[in-house]
Amino acid sequence: MAEHPLIEITDIGRKYIIGSETIHALKSVSLHIKKGEFVALMGPSGSGKSTLMNILGCLDTPSKGDYILNGINVSQMSDDELAEVRNKEIGFVFQTFNLLPKSTALENVALPLIYAGKSKKVRDEKALATLTSVGLEHRTDHRPNELSGGQRQRVAVARALINDPSIILADEPTGNLDTKTSIEIMGLLEDIHSKGNTIILVTHEEDIAQHAHRIVRMRDGLIEDDYPNTEVKSVSPRLTALKERGSDFENI
Repeated sequence: MAEHPLIEITDIGRKYIIGSETIHALKSVSLHIKKGEFVALMGPSGSGKSTLMNILGCLDTPSKGDYILNGINVSQMSDDELAEVRNKEIGFVFQTFNLLPKSTALENVALPLIYAGKSKKVRDEKALATLTSVGLEHRTDHRPNELSGGQRQRVAVARALINDPSIILADEPTGNLDTKTSIEIMGLLEDIHSKGNTIILVTHEEDIAQHAHRIVRMRDGLIEDDYPNTEVKSVSPRLTALKERGSDFENI
């Protein structure tokens, strides 16, 4: 028996009523994503990619159509039900990091485990292990303002991984980072994908999208193109070159 897709979206539409005007942000979108894929979702402003991202991330519900996530129909769930699915199934990485400014790196990473009802001992142990996996075990007690942009994004990635989610949803994860740090963060996402994680990368940057193995392009609330990326760009050679030139990734 064939394995069911991790994500099954069928004829999804989303409309917003603003005064007397109806805006069709999504018209009719169907999309299947298998477990372990690395997909880039692209499109210009107004294409519907942000609306689709919000539906994929269970931050919004569609006006029509079905969304099956990991075997669960989440299309018509209540806000409380969606929040539970989000915490269990989806890890978010945002452009602006979205870290709590007064909390340490360890506390920020452990936050989803509080909602999951885990004890402080379990939270701290898993948060430390996850921070270690992204190379930040030496920054556990630092607050966001004591970290570089790259380190803050690595904390955000660790937080996204903490609940072993079905999907990592990365929304413009390099948008606030310089080129060198962007390379390092994409290398981290590549490493996470190589371990079997499913990643959906939302970006408007062609260079960043080329790291994905599949590219979905949107326009006017519809999928315009959906194709495998036959020339996947890997960070590893560029990281090696930067290290050979003496770049200090410890401080990224």
